[in-house]
Amino acid sequence: MKNFVVKTIANAGALAVAIWLVKDITLTGDSTGNQALTLVLVALVFGLVNFIVKPVVKLLTLPLFILTLGLITLVVNALMLLLTSWLADKLDLSFQVDGFWTAVLGGLIISIVSWALHMVLPDDND
Repeated sequence: MKNFVVKTIANAGALAVAIWLVKDITLTGDSTGNQALTLVLVALVFGLVNFIVKPVVKLLTLPLFILTLGLITLVVNALMLLLTSWLADKLDLSFQVDGFWTAVLGGLIISIVSWALHMVLPDDND
């Protein structure tokens, strides 16, 4: 359970940095508390997308991973962010990613920030 909470916090932090740095990734709300709750809910959706969909996509695109020496990961991360944006829209969460290249940049930022936060935050292995 502790690992789930740590990953959700890391996802929320990484999403917050991407929202702050990329103008076409938006999160709106009436108040700061409402925005924080929406950010945590979007982080949960993002975590589920990465847990359920991403392994299947990686398996199906394995030849492209080998051919591009892993650079296709940027595209896969962008698609996961776009899927999260679509699901957030369906769930009435005010999170939006406008465009593929925005999603590529956002996915890159989220990957870097998530990695850094996972290095700092404790998990079940500590």
